[in-house]
Amino acid sequence: MHLLNADLHSHSTASDGSLEPAELARRAREAGVALWSLTDHDELAGQAAARAAAEALGLAYVSGVEISVSFAGETVHILGFGFDPGHPELVQGLARLRAGRTERARRMGESLAAAGIPGAYEAACALAPNPELVSRTHFARFLVDSGHCASVGEVFGRYLKEGKPGYVPHDWARLGDALRWIHGAGGVAAIAHPARYRLSPTVEYALFSEFQAHGGRAVEVTCGSHFPDEVQRYADMAAEFGLLASRGSDFHAPGESRVPLGALPDLPARVTPVWSLWADTLAGHRPPRPGEPGRLPRAAAAAAAGALAG
Repeated sequence: MHLLNADLHSHSTASDGSLEPAELARRAREAGVALWSLTDHDELAGQAAARAAAEALGLAYVSGVEISVSFAGETVHILGFGFDPGHPELVQGLARLRAGRTERARRMGESLAAAGIPGAYEAACALAPNPELVSRTHFARFLVDSGHCASVGEVFGRYLKEGKPGYVPHDWARLGDALRWIHGAGGVAAIAHPARYRLSPTVEYALFSEFQAHGGRAVEVTCGSHFPDEVQRYADMAAEFGLLASRGSDFHAPGESRVPLGALPDLPARVTPVWSLWADTLAGHRPPRPGEPGRLPRAAAAAAAGALAG
């Protein structure tokens, strides 16, 4: 079960990724991914296309989302898996979050203009699927394309982190609200890439404690932004808090993401994978071999993907 090539964290053009959901599914299948989830930021618009493409390829699919949460003055991301994408409370909650993104983006554009970079808001909007989904990544791509920086990483370091000219704080969802939306829709919640947050050990412990108290089930242990020592640290945290372990590349775009789809190390052997919740479905699914073309027979695809519906 630990050796399953699961990639449960990726982004499409429905939020701040550069590829359509169907292209992500194809890349995941060719990379040997056996279980995939599209987890766009505060958005579910890509779910139907992602599931349809995965099913056509015989790729097991579980619905996903990455919800922005404010915790102790820091933006924290909570992943949701296996939920009903049409659940009203989840849909309405995410709509409110996206409305807040628009105002933040306008203020970021004003701040960058004051720093001598005019037109950033308009350019970022042109790169986003709609104004409600403009993110820092869209601003970063504009700054790279316009020659202000050589890479997205440089943009964040010079302009978009706290204390830099383009940084604008924002109040996202409360932790309890995000978990209530996910659980109400029948899903499972996980803390995304915990090593990325600038939290003291005391505040991080409080995050895990509150997450657990609200019924959170998992933490992303192996991911695109975790180094080997961090993987081991969060495997320990998973054990301490009785959480399942998730694995995801956080893939956004070719040449931009640190880890390609399906290219992560395995989870540590001592953790229990979050996909153990779907063991019955995965038991009958043969993982694809890297680069293998074509699709599994219709019955196999239905067994692998259909039982993960929701």
